[in-house]
Amino acid sequence: MNRPFISLSTDFGSGNKGIGVMKSVILGICPEALVIDLAHDIEPFDILGGARLFEAVESLMVGCHICVVDPGVGTDRHAIAIETKRGDYLIGPDNGVLLPAASFLGGIVRVHALTNDRYMRLPVSAIFHGRDVFAPAAAHLSNGLSIADFGPLIDSSELHPAPYNEAVYDRGVIRATVIHANHYGNVFLNIRNQELHRLAKTGQTIQLNAGDRTVDLPYRRTFGEVEVGQPVIMDDDFGRIEIAVNQGSFLQILSLKPGDAVELRSNKLTVNS
Repeated sequence: MNRPFISLSTDFGSGNKGIGVMKSVILGICPEALVIDLAHDIEPFDILGGARLFEAVESLMVGCHICVVDPGVGTDRHAIAIETKRGDYLIGPDNGVLLPAASFLGGIVRVHALTNDRYMRLPVSAIFHGRDVFAPAAAHLSNGLSIADFGPLIDSSELHPAPYNEAVYDRGVIRATVIHANHYGNVFLNIRNQELHRLAKTGQTIQLNAGDRTVDLPYRRTFGEVEVGQPVIMDDDFGRIEIAVNQGSFLQILSLKPGDAVELRSNKLTVNS
């Protein structure tokens, strides 16, 4: 029999005791659960960065996935559970952090507020909903409780918007947003692989415009298909688009940060290997 699967993503920091406490709450309700840590080093309060990281639940087993990046904890923001078309449940605050992941999981089936204190750890702390609201919800869902038992249905159109939209191809241009820059200096955009495929094919070059700066990027499969020190644009390993430098940092070529707007155009030129 497969064990119920639960993942945790937070901005707590890897040494925070709250992580172990959340796991204990989950296992006290659903002892059979397999609980894993996706990441706990999301930048504090960084809803955009948390949403980007949380998209990776698509690569995990179907289950309950908690994301706690919650600067509005204890205010009138909703605590929610989202049922997705793939069959997963996404659990966390209604601040947009869950929505990109829901898109990667096929979209939203329904959303319920987490208001029924029968399925909370009491008394509920004003500042630790990860322990008292989200962890119990994941455990009870893993035990087979219906999402409808947690609280009222919420119209998905009334949810707080995601911190970034999906960039789309439009008449030869993709207008995109930077959603992440990693410690290598690689830059990631809110472009799904298939949208870039509408713009260009591997082997061509893509023109990146950012403000008054323009950089030509060979579109290749991997880093080593350009010379060391040269930039490259490619499909990343989680369904989006990555800009990098082979054994270098793209941020040293063009200083970009999450939230910056860029444009991509194909110049239809073929890049020699």
